[in-house]
Amino acid sequence: MKRNPFYLAVLFCLCGISVTFGPARADEPARLPAKDKFHLFLLVGQSNMAGRGAVSASDRTPHPRVLMLNQANQWVPATDPLHFDKPKAVGTGLGKTFAEIIAEKDPDATIGLIPCAVGGTPISCWEPGALDPVTKSHPWDDALIRAKLALKDGTLKGILWHQGEGDANPQRAPLYFERLSSLVSRLRHELNAPNVPFVLGQLGQFEGKPWTEYTRQVDQAMHKLADEVPHVALVSSQGLVDKGDKTHFDAASYREFGKRYADAYLRLASGK
Repeated sequence: MKRNPFYLAVLFCLCGISVTFGPARADEPARLPAKDKFHLFLLVGQSNMAGRGAVSASDRTPHPRVLMLNQANQWVPATDPLHFDKPKAVGTGLGKTFAEIIAEKDPDATIGLIPCAVGGTPISCWEPGALDPVTKSHPWDDALIRAKLALKDGTLKGILWHQGEGDANPQRAPLYFERLSSLVSRLRHELNAPNVPFVLGQLGQFEGKPWTEYTRQVDQAMHKLADEVPHVALVSSQGLVDKGDKTHFDAASYREFGKRYADAYLRLASGK
């Protein structure tokens, strides 16, 4: 005799068996679409790409067509925090909002996020073989391993970058343009994506923490990159606020930043 799901659920509970009807849990491996319909985005940089905002219920609610590559290199529904660089610090960032907007623009696509940002890293840590002594990780090498693994399942559509706080000093700021342009070139070469859109965001412009001449130098390098390197866009941080530490955006600002990144990406992707 055919039994309805409610009857079976009650029966299993009485027998001490756990059963779930409905969508897979957020930490369970997801079913993947065809490779050409699985649009991948690499998330790289330091803590403001990883996300340090307070996580809300909506941040923990997955979109049906947005996945992330977790720390175990499994595709699972994307929920904040996406990153795992510093487990005690990670929180909401810009990536999930970005991905949900892109998914809504293309109902036939599933979006896959590849979180690889590492908080506190200067751009010198994003070179082959470089070690981040705090996390004991190799940001560049680790990101390439994860990206190439992800590319077996999908198609790279964009690279999102936010970094520069660690380079706004007298020693590093003068080298920032050279290092940043080299990073873009290396990523595109290694991932066999010479024209992939590269979207980066301005550093925070927070009340009570004015930019120094070195912050401005990093910002000028970002503008120069967007002006001189094809398929690069710079996203404004104007009007966004910090979470109280004068370093990291608050959760609402991360979501707004995600919208701005999405707008910039869509303009690049459309050729406008």
